[in-house]
Amino acid sequence: MTPLEKVEALYEELVAWYGEGKDREVRAASKLLMIALLELKEHDRRGWQSLVEDYVHMLNEDPERFRRLIESNHGKSKRGDTDTGHLEDLIA
Repeated sequence: MTPLEKVEALYEELVAWYGEGKDREVRAASKLLMIALLELKEHDRRGWQSLVEDYVHMLNEDPERFRRLIESNHGKSKRGDTDTGHLEDLIA
């Protein structure tokens, strides 16, 4: 699995964890966003906010381009892994 595919699988697992709860997709996405923002700020102290703003702008102004960006990240793993694994493998 590529890193993006692993994140998507984790998102689906979080959605399932919320069961039939209200706004489960939004709640799951929000949790991932919170962690992503914190990690960006901690590891890219200078450019993290600009990167986030660029992605938000692209999503608002050119959603098809944003989807193409996501699809381009569904490429093959750099390690050449073909194992789809289980969610437990994502949290190693």
